[in-house]
Amino acid sequence: MALSSFEREQQRHEQRRLMALLAPGMFWLLVFFLVPLLVILVYSFLTNGPRGNLLWQPTLQNYVDLFTQASYVNAYVRSLWISGLTTLFALLLGYPLALFIVKQPPRVRLVLLILVLIPFWTNFLVRIYAWQIILANNGLINATLAALGLPTLFLLNTEGATLLGLVYGEVPFMVLPIYAALDRFDFTLMEAGADLGASKWRAFWHIMLPMTMPGVAAGAVLVFIPTIGQFVVSELLGGAKVDYIGNLIQRLFLRSNPPNWPLGSAMSTVMMIVLLGFILLYFRSTTEEDR
Repeated sequence: MALSSFEREQQRHEQRRLMALLAPGMFWLLVFFLVPLLVILVYSFLTNGPRGNLLWQPTLQNYVDLFTQASYVNAYVRSLWISGLTTLFALLLGYPLALFIVKQPPRVRLVLLILVLIPFWTNFLVRIYAWQIILANNGLINATLAALGLPTLFLLNTEGATLLGLVYGEVPFMVLPIYAALDRFDFTLMEAGADLGASKWRAFWHIMLPMTMPGVAAGAVLVFIPTIGQFVVSELLGGAKVDYIGNLIQRLFLRSNPPNWPLGSAMSTVMMIVLLGFILLYFRSTTEEDR
């Protein structure tokens, strides 16, 4: 059925209104997201001069170096490994915590959610410095061990300290999506599973976990993506003894003598492509679950 002129005018009016509402957000994304990405992409194909100056000579050598030099390949593999471990430990801590919170009365649940969010009220850098004090050779943990007559431990400037700091910082991002999924879960299904002879673990594995998987997937994405480019935690708690991709990028842009912006840009581009692949996998999995 053909639309009348009045209805067509109404549609055009709604479209203009929608564009007006979207314009500020689109402008923000264009200027502060898309343009910097394009700049990084262009820089990644340039040549680095002898004094760190950019030479407008297109080359693929930066990408060749990334995939042929063992130090860069190892940094990518190490970053993926530490991000995967952080995501796993955040899940192992976050899922039981979210389940505990969702089973509490409404008032207690609200208090517990506020406690989960309290770390966000303090700057992340300040919290990592606090962990430096806790893990230092003369810090809180070792002082307590010495007072008890026990041998002290070398905790700071280790990969374990880096992992601890990453998990500590990212657990809330895992708890909140899982909590939202559990809040919509019908717990009578667990009782039905028990009535049919399923143990608590089997009912959890076959009923609760699959039905709350969208929350788990969202939490995994929220933890994995920021962790893979993290460099502050490994600098302050790991002592920068091991190179991760974030540390290498920061060093190439700011601390190398001379700086190597093209190589750092190529490294950033590859990292963004890897992260985009994980995001697409996440959206594909959630889309298939909704069907």
